[in-house]
Amino acid sequence: MDFKKYLNEQCLVVEQALARYMLPEEGGALANHIKAMRYSLFAGGKRIRPILALAAAKALHAPTEHLLPVACALECIHTYSLIHDDLPAMDDDDLRRGKPTCHVVFGEAEAILAGDGLLSFAFELLSHPEARQAIPPADQLRLINLIAQAIGPKGMVGGQSLDLAAEGQAIDFAHLRLIHGCKTGALITVSVQAGAIFGQASEEQFAALSRYGVQIGLAFQIIDDLLDVEGTTENLGKTAGADAQRHKATYPAFFGVTKTKVMAHEAVEAAIAALEIFDAQAEPLRALARYIYERNN
Repeated sequence: MDFKKYLNEQCLVVEQALARYMLPEEGGALANHIKAMRYSLFAGGKRIRPILALAAAKALHAPTEHLLPVACALECIHTYSLIHDDLPAMDDDDLRRGKPTCHVVFGEAEAILAGDGLLSFAFELLSHPEARQAIPPADQLRLINLIAQAIGPKGMVGGQSLDLAAEGQAIDFAHLRLIHGCKTGALITVSVQAGAIFGQASEEQFAALSRYGVQIGLAFQIIDDLLDVEGTTENLGKTAGADAQRHKATYPAFFGVTKTKVMAHEAVEAAIAALEIFDAQAEPLRALARYIYERNN
């Protein structure tokens, strides 16, 4: 397959859906709040999480048009997490996707509220009429429950708490895996699971897609760690070398660059192996796994 073409096409599908669902930027008392939400949501990005959901449904031969509200909800959640991660009280970053971060442009208080707004709006999308029309009620509740778990105290938010607490501390590798699995891996995994639920996956298929999600989530974070060491601020669109400056525990800090690259490759291979029960319709998922390993930003 022409993966670059596929990725561009799917990114456009997600962008158009986000533009359709997202609150319009217009006058009125809430104009500045909505502008702050839209600023970060439409600041660019690879849209990996919604594309993973769509690709997982495709692997199950399911039409994906009515999955778009769910896919967009995943992107809203991801964007909210980036806004909050960048805050002075968190990672204190001034640059995201090559642009000034939300709090730099709109102020810290409005950035917090923009993140809160995107998180809340995500659950509005998860219960959108298009989703209700296409997803049986029991499956929709299961999907919402899994997403809430993935982004809550035992998932993304908990992982961010652990990450902040570990700065400058000596932690073991098991703790590093826990941080990465919660902070980054959980949302990536549940993005794949969302597509699996929508596509009416069997238990065997759901388990296989979940294994795939776990492994690409791991690979994604390992590559992020590597790019912070080897990348440039210009290419990354965010401050390079920030992990070392903040004394964060990372894979390169534990194992060095060479071994870390091997571990990332092993995670990608494990992800692709998890898809062995699927036919050619799962090729986008296989290509996405390779892309995560090969990306440079």
